Amino acid sequence: MYKKGIYRILANEPLTQSVWRMVLEGDTQWITAPGQFVNIALEGRYLRRPISVCDYDERTITLIYKVVGDGTAQMSRMAAGAELDLLTGLGNGFSIRAEVRRPLLVGGGVGVPPLYHLAKRLLAAGHPVEVILGFNTAAECFYEEEFRALGCTVTVATADGSRGVRGFVTTALAERRPDFDYFYACGPLPMLRALAEAVEQDGQLSFEERMGCGFGACMGCSCQTKYGNKRICKEGPVLEKGEIIW
Repeated sequence: MYKKGIYRILANEPLTQSVWRMVLEGDTQWITAPGQFVNIALEGRYLRRPISVCDYDERTITLIYKVVGDGTAQMSRMAAGAELDLLTGLGNGFSIRAEVRRPLLVGGGVGVPPLYHLAKRLLAAGHPVEVILGFNTAAECFYEEEFRALGCTVTVATADGSRGVRGFVTTALAERRPDFDYFYACGPLPMLRALAEAVEQDGQLSFEERMGCGFGACMGCSCQTKYGNKRICKEGPVLEKGEIIW
């Protein structure tokens, strides 16, 4: 279930040249699982902007977004004290399986943020958490130290080799050879497909998709699975590895 509300900006700051972190204050009761997203209404824009939830508590929501167009550029110019109209509690989020003992988290670019609260939940459940983060260059890296501060084992891969392992997350996976029994991943489609094909273990993958409404009405983000068409914004964005038709 989703809920519409007005949220006040507490902070809005750059993490890299193009990636920003925004902290909002408001009602968070409709966010029930890591990996869910919010849909933001912006003045003068017809469609809302879907942004994954990085972290949340009883009164705040932390969003990390990349400035890629006029809408997100508009968000980056907003100052503390301004208000935003949000739909919250969207999407199904990650499911923390009781049988999982050694989870691996894999994030690529702006697919990294939703894994942060998931890592907190897994650590609170007593699981050791290993994280692989993939970026194009060292200048684009973010939240590496935040994951370490939680207590995660972190490996960074950059496509140009300017930080960590040279190559992609699958390169780091092959070099690191982590001992894991289940994985959670979020990132661009080529990364998700390469990861799913590279490992035997089961897992959950969070998909990035252009969304019209964000709550399942327009059918614009439907994808085919072994169990029929599913809407990324409603039945997703998290899907099981075994159900995906690539």
